[in-house]
Amino acid sequence: MSTFDNPFDPNRRLSSFGCSCGQHASDAEHDAALQLQTVGSQSDEQRYEGVVASAVMRAMFPLDVARRTFLKSVGAATAVAAVSQFFPLKTATEVFAQGAPLEKKDLKVGFIPITCATPIIMAAPMGFYAKNGLNVEVIKTAGWAVIRDKTVNKEYDAAHMLSPMPLALTLGAGSNPVPYTMPAVENINGQAITLALKHKDKRNPKDWKGFKFAVPFDYSMHNYLLRYYLAEHGIDPDTDVQIRAVPPPEMVANLRADNIDGFLGPDPMNQRAVYDNVGFIHILTKDIWEGHPCCAFAASKEFVTTMPNTYAALLKSIIDATAFAHKAENRKQIAEAISPANYINQPQIVLEQILTGTFADGLGNIVKQPNRLDFDPFPWQSFAVWIMTQMKRWGQIKGDVDYKAVAEQVYLATDTAKLMKDVGLTPPTTTTKSFSVMGKTFDPAKPEDYLASFKIKKAS
Repeated sequence: MSTFDNPFDPNRRLSSFGCSCGQHASDAEHDAALQLQTVGSQSDEQRYEGVVASAVMRAMFPLDVARRTFLKSVGAATAVAAVSQFFPLKTATEVFAQGAPLEKKDLKVGFIPITCATPIIMAAPMGFYAKNGLNVEVIKTAGWAVIRDKTVNKEYDAAHMLSPMPLALTLGAGSNPVPYTMPAVENINGQAITLALKHKDKRNPKDWKGFKFAVPFDYSMHNYLLRYYLAEHGIDPDTDVQIRAVPPPEMVANLRADNIDGFLGPDPMNQRAVYDNVGFIHILTKDIWEGHPCCAFAASKEFVTTMPNTYAALLKSIIDATAFAHKAENRKQIAEAISPANYINQPQIVLEQILTGTFADGLGNIVKQPNRLDFDPFPWQSFAVWIMTQMKRWGQIKGDVDYKAVAEQVYLATDTAKLMKDVGLTPPTTTTKSFSVMGKTFDPAKPEDYLASFKIKKAS
């Protein structure tokens, strides 16, 4: 759908296939033609209103035929009035406005002390929040359940979350449903399977029956990637091994105490296990799924809609910090900024190994993997669809799932794209893409077919 299309026009399609008017092969072709006609006649405010209204109408009417039938029945004016009663279109539109006064300047943002949170953390000591008029206190937090609860209870204005958590919150998986949004991915890659040194001779996952593993949280990429990896090697993660949730700061201690045989966890825990000579890195998660998301910046839908200007400033700060963190030449400076006790609380050399991708693996090797960890803010909605297939695969959600609608509701790609442009980044032109996990291609348009293809999954 074009930014310039009217979502309250019953003759327009909002689907992602072809173009909205039906006269062009793609949205890109439609946009190019329409932009020539309208770019000079529309104000920025009008264009922003179109983006917001379109997102709302897509969320309300995932099927175009339903939207068009509704509009033909009640008329555009009535539809606008009806939508505005429960969703503040004008207020939401102001997210995109520049220079609007902030509703709140003093914010609390929770984080877990791991390198995945780098942009959120470094934005404080390196001045990215201050540049956008915000005074942000980033608060180190013990675990993901605490992050979730403090954010839901409004003790935190926003938070560093695992990318599946806003989906789980919205769907009511593991907690009461609360509409949540994820406008920015914090990091891609950056995780590993780490095993205790006593298992150096057990590099084949088929030998791991009876192992005890830790993951940071049930609703985490770590849990889903570990389960995926095990299942692809013929190990049923529900019957052949034990998987328990352990807060990241406690993972190395549990490995040292022999409470677990290994973990799929975030850094710096993997590298710290090597540094402390208690574990070795078996495989980086980038070698399971290159470019996978991990952690994210998340906020409640209420925060986004009631404080749009503050939200925009906060998101812009984080996207700007993410762009800075993406550049390899900045990584050592970042390691120094986030290593203190009030942030990650790790030796700077440990963080430098992670951030630069030149590291010891615990097996006597120095490995060079520049993309061991990277930072890319764009919240691909196909990531959300894949995550939901795994939630369903392992029994965390049941029944019919409108994958596309939930992905669009939670992963706010439109907001991110706009603000990426503001900080000099080039966002993608689409919100979905195919990718491969352990050699198996995922088509976001066919989630149920993908789910049905797995031999090992939770019995229904």
